[in-house]
Amino acid sequence: MDVLDADFCVVGAGAGGAVLAAEIAEGGARVVVLEQGPRHDPDGFSARPPEMLARLYRDGCQTATVGAPPILLPLGRGVGGTTLVNSGTCFRTPPHVLERWASEFGLEFDEATLRPCFERVERALSVAEVTPELAGANAAVARRGAERLGWSHGYLRRNARGCVGSGVCVFGCPTSAKQHTGITYIPRATAAGARIVTGADVQEIVVEGDRARGVRARLDDGRLLEVRAPEVVVACGTIHTPLLLQRSGLPDASGQRGRNLVLHPATSAFALMDEVVDMARGVPQSLYVDEFAAEGFMFEGSAGPPAYAAMVLPLTGEHHTRAMAEYPRLAQMGLMVCDESRGRVRAVAGRPLIRYDLCPEDLARFRAGIARMRELFLAAGAREVYLPLPPGMPPERARVRDLKLMAFHPLGTARADARAACGVTDSDLAVHGVGGVHVADGSVVPSSLGVNPQLTIMALATRLAFHLLGRTVPSEPRPSSPNVPYTDPQPANEET
Repeated sequence: MDVLDADFCVVGAGAGGAVLAAEIAEGGARVVVLEQGPRHDPDGFSARPPEMLARLYRDGCQTATVGAPPILLPLGRGVGGTTLVNSGTCFRTPPHVLERWASEFGLEFDEATLRPCFERVERALSVAEVTPELAGANAAVARRGAERLGWSHGYLRRNARGCVGSGVCVFGCPTSAKQHTGITYIPRATAAGARIVTGADVQEIVVEGDRARGVRARLDDGRLLEVRAPEVVVACGTIHTPLLLQRSGLPDASGQRGRNLVLHPATSAFALMDEVVDMARGVPQSLYVDEFAAEGFMFEGSAGPPAYAAMVLPLTGEHHTRAMAEYPRLAQMGLMVCDESRGRVRAVAGRPLIRYDLCPEDLARFRAGIARMRELFLAAGAREVYLPLPPGMPPERARVRDLKLMAFHPLGTARADARAACGVTDSDLAVHGVGGVHVADGSVVPSSLGVNPQLTIMALATRLAFHLLGRTVPSEPRPSSPNVPYTDPQPANEET
């Protein structure tokens, strides 16, 4: 067995693990990062969806929930985690969500505390608002519809530098413009002396008495590796973190480990326009419509090349063929629900089984959201609108089994709660009941956010890193502006 010694062992190199590893390594700590997946070479990013789905996603992008309805849940695998394959959208945690966390979970995550964390992450990732030119014609269609209806909307903020609008964010950015953690925080961690070990499948956290002493992992070549460290930070992601905690025999007085799963379930609609849209050009996710945020759903841009459109277009047979023949004039918009439904993750034969059933309240949100998407496209001048429902099914009559859903934001399975009887981790993201184990990924987020979570996860990881170093997060010299559309919407007729 190979043995490495460190002050901290970080399990996972995604949104949480990479950020924390860089910050504590730069703070002088000896750090070992274990990542189950490989280090991906951007020179091999072909922009071909079938090829890249198989290469960059866990289980070839076939991870899915069981329940009503089944939901496809794409998860990135490798250095950078899901930040490598997401759309780069960056929202700060909405203030009303932070207020709920304080009142319901006893968490001290207020705006003042997290502001320097958000600013630090945004600067590291070069977060900026998408320009209208880079947003492309697909965003222009949605914006036109929102303006005509008087709906609140705006351009999204993203972590990108030198983006040229390749339109394939979720298949690996071919120009490395997207500032995922694999090309931002991981190089910082390495430069500060951290050791990054890929192909390391962590089997267990080693606990002696009531405190962690390190981890044991199996490498791709079959060798066993032990990292001896008094501090372990688990950042395996919402699906796999609770399974590692359970597999390691860590206590869970709350009984909440693996429970409270939220997903932000989503779907999308297409429209056939008179003008050329060419969804393959521009930033796929570049515009939001938050008019109905108070009702629990929002719209975000969604687009991609023909191979992508062919996979997700909600048509079959001859109808699908005819619509794809008109691909240059197709537009698409996504609908994301801030879910009240709750799911559960548990291990079956060593693999995660994800159970999630859509509750009646969320079904009502999808019915309303799909109807509003149709309204948006018609206001924009659509010739035809293709809804994600069976042919002829009106949105108001849609049943759970009629919905075709995906989800990209799993959260909550090791939720933070100041009370050990109610949560898996505490206000400092330490696992209740054992010393030396913290969690830095989406599993600690205690409720649905209603916005894309990567910035929340990174800010919480930054806060945790400085807590572990016994330091205060420094204020940034150039504070960036938050983009929280739920609380500060742009007027519909204002240039954003």
